[in-house]
Amino acid sequence: MRFDEAYSGHVFIGSTSDLERAETVLYGMPMDWTVSYRPGSRFGPNRVREVSIVLEEYSPYLDRDLSDIHYYDAGDIPLPFGNPEKSIQVIGQFVEKVMDRKKRPIGIGGEHLVTWPAVREVHKHHPRLAVIHLDAHADLRTDYEGEIYSHATPLRKIAQLLGAENVYQFGIRSGTREEFQYAQREGIHFHPYHVLQPLKEALPQLDGRPVYVTVDIDVLDPAFAPGTGTPEPGGITSTELLASIHAIAQSGVHVVGADLVEVAPAYDPSDQTPVVAAKVLREMLLGFTR
Repeated sequence: MRFDEAYSGHVFIGSTSDLERAETVLYGMPMDWTVSYRPGSRFGPNRVREVSIVLEEYSPYLDRDLSDIHYYDAGDIPLPFGNPEKSIQVIGQFVEKVMDRKKRPIGIGGEHLVTWPAVREVHKHHPRLAVIHLDAHADLRTDYEGEIYSHATPLRKIAQLLGAENVYQFGIRSGTREEFQYAQREGIHFHPYHVLQPLKEALPQLDGRPVYVTVDIDVLDPAFAPGTGTPEPGGITSTELLASIHAIAQSGVHVVGADLVEVAPAYDPSDQTPVVAAKVLREMLLGFTR
């Protein structure tokens, strides 16, 4: 005899145990091998699951309940500690299996490098893929201190794979001069400092298209999310982040994959950061599953 895991904190609240019935697969990517400041985001996926039990299953914003959908929490991918290249390979193999089952992958990071293999696999099934990126940092470097596999590089790799014109970045307020110049020169839809208003203006351009949404929790001001590896003052509020997720969910885009990354719970003993991350994930699950 076993109690329902969906209310134990071991899986995200409301998760089904029936993979075949699920439309969406939630999974953790516990990796922080390349972080440039504070490590610890590998513990993010587990803590976000644990605090999810504080949430209601009903979203008054979307008038949907987790009981209205079916999603499966697969747990954390076992990754080889300290080996980013092999970890990228393992993440890609998992996402490939999810896509082959015709299910929507939604990942929990982990550092932002984990987005790269996920997008690469989703793109194989959706060649017209566009990426919506909400973050404090541009993540457009070719390398970080000589390392091409870094949490500072995933959006550069994604732009080169999809074409820069298929990348939409919002809330960026930190990066090198070269990154900002690259975004403007190559035709990335680059919207620094702000998120909700430029996002609303951009969404009609993506109407009907497959989209991957990646959210770095540090798009929030550290006042709302101090538990992250590279906090950056001047960010948006949690209210604006939720409204941005709702804007995507209620638009004409077809979200085929998503992730939320860079929660580092050790730097937030109040659990403020994992709780807001869990709520954003609930809205993603409800809003992106149609």
